Amino acid sequence: MKNHIQFLFLSLFLSLFIPFTTLCQEKSKFDYLDIFEMQYISSTEISADGSKIAYLRNQFDIMTDRKFSNIWTINADGSSHYPITTGKNNSFSPSWSPDSKKLAYLSGDEGAVQIFVYFLETGKIASLTNLNKAPSQISWSPDGKWIAFSMSMIAPPPSLGKIPSPPKGAQWVKSPIIVKDFAYKSDGNPNILETSYRHIFVISSDGGTIRQVTTDDFNHNSYTWSPDSKSLILTADRETGVMPSPTNNHIYEVTLADNKITKLTKGAGPYTKPVISNDGKMIAFGFTEDKKLGYQQEELYVMDRAGNNRKKVNHNLDRDIASIKWDNVDKGLYISYDSEGLGKIAHLNLDGKVIILAEDMGGTSWGRPYSGGDFSISTTGKFAYTKTSVSQPATLAISSILSPKTSKELVNLNNNFLTSKNLGKVEEVWWESSFDKQKVQGWIVYPPDFTPTKKYPIILEIHGGPHTAYGPHFSPEIQLMASQGYVVLYTNPRGSTSYGSKFASYINHNYPSQDYDDLISGVDEVIKKGFIDTKRQYVTGGSGGGVLTAWIVSKTDRFAAAVVSKPVINWASFALYADGYPYYTNYWFTKYPWEDPKQYFDRSPISRVGYVNTPTMLVTGENDYRTPMGETEQYYSALKLRGVETMMIRIADAGHSITARPSNMIRHVGYITGWFEKHNQRK
Repeated sequence: MKNHIQFLFLSLFLSLFIPFTTLCQEKSKFDYLDIFEMQYISSTEISADGSKIAYLRNQFDIMTDRKFSNIWTINADGSSHYPITTGKNNSFSPSWSPDSKKLAYLSGDEGAVQIFVYFLETGKIASLTNLNKAPSQISWSPDGKWIAFSMSMIAPPPSLGKIPSPPKGAQWVKSPIIVKDFAYKSDGNPNILETSYRHIFVISSDGGTIRQVTTDDFNHNSYTWSPDSKSLILTADRETGVMPSPTNNHIYEVTLADNKITKLTKGAGPYTKPVISNDGKMIAFGFTEDKKLGYQQEELYVMDRAGNNRKKVNHNLDRDIASIKWDNVDKGLYISYDSEGLGKIAHLNLDGKVIILAEDMGGTSWGRPYSGGDFSISTTGKFAYTKTSVSQPATLAISSILSPKTSKELVNLNNNFLTSKNLGKVEEVWWESSFDKQKVQGWIVYPPDFTPTKKYPIILEIHGGPHTAYGPHFSPEIQLMASQGYVVLYTNPRGSTSYGSKFASYINHNYPSQDYDDLISGVDEVIKKGFIDTKRQYVTGGSGGGVLTAWIVSKTDRFAAAVVSKPVINWASFALYADGYPYYTNYWFTKYPWEDPKQYFDRSPISRVGYVNTPTMLVTGENDYRTPMGETEQYYSALKLRGVETMMIRIADAGHSITARPSNMIRHVGYITGWFEKHNQRK
């Protein structure tokens, strides 16, 4: 009996002590393998009646080293939260039927991507298609009878001459590939592209055969249904001459009864994202007066159904409008846009009055803290969106136009895990550029357990684009850098979006330029705070950030080491070899390389390699055709010839998005910090 009482007493003591010790345990730092534990939300879709929300849950599988996504639904009040799809075959693009009783989506559950419909009343799922090419952009007709989608159609391959076939049993070398198109390669794809054209199709929402709506050898892009479900309003470039012009899209209407297509806009494009009003009388759209510049701010317009009486909506936001949707009474539009790195949702009256509905949208970019997010709005005024935070990947939030700037968080996938992690604190900072006192915004990420009396190394991390923007969003890559004892500064130098057209367009035909001064001034601003070891300054960036990193080390020796990821080193070779060469040669420069080689060379980091003394490592995907491997190889060779310490990392089976695979995100950060640790003090 005595032993039994002692055992009970000991058990009671341990039951009280163990939770206490658990609560007192120190939080661990964010580590490499934690990436596989994280999830994030995207593609929020609220039903028309505002009662339900579908969203994508994005996860990472450590065994296959891939991201996969599944569709979940939740009631607007937070109840009935359950998955529609499971497994690792990727389901995406949820789209509610107009009566809110069915959910269409795309999935690879049957091998190739097909269109599926989930019936809420029965819980049954039906596969509608058996396509040999992947569909995209699914959309219900307003009457619920049809689902439209777009899909690429392969054209017959070109032929040349009368080439005899090999004799039976002969082993001839594989036939050559004949290339005749402007677009013959794409980033991440090591194969030559087949000639194809994107067309729009419709299928009954009950299934059956599909019908092609658009024809001819043109690409048909964004589209919207007419309110009577009898036609589609779409954008396309159906006037291409010898050279493709991706910026010459016009707005067309195609009637389903006879596939008749009518052009609604005039002059030069581009026209984008047309949306027709509820009464079918007006079309809202984006338009840019094309001046052949790298950055051109798009403006918002409305016109009547026939394409007449065009009117600019003078909202005075000085921001790019990302998405638009008519309100219920056709008196205004619901819009989203980025401002100072943060996503905002607003109602825009046609007279230009703006009412902010939410200003914390974002968090859907994984890896680094790029801006951007998802939202959708119901006919009842409720809207769902991805809510951003510096300490959390995107969460699901719901709000209403009746209570602007208030929201309720419905789903947080990471809070339970992250409560056990000691993340780096993120602090917003502004400074004046040394060049012209231009105000520049950035964010400092502190190491966990930061002590202001100590001295820390600093990493300047530069975004790509260059016409993109960072913001106050959770970033696994930057948190990993901070967890290893670095202060990290990420910033939006001139050329970045979300600060107005003047700020973004400053680097048109002028890149790199004073963006260098903006970045260096930011580092100086952090150094003024007194906790930076000035002998351990480091710099890195990818894509456009790789360009600027290579440029920076040719203008200053202050950095102990640099990592240049997927850069452009020689604008002439890049402009003629990258997958978007028609765009780069016509919009980033005023002449072709053979017409004005100096224009290309003077802005190329290779032109200044003779000034580089900083140990510089290069990292690029072997299937990168956005900033091809040849750019990296040129810089590596030049640095070697000059005797500058360098190293080249070639990421296997990776395109421009070298961190798309979770293991490569880990490697990327590991290589960067490993190179910096190797050079832990400026000589």
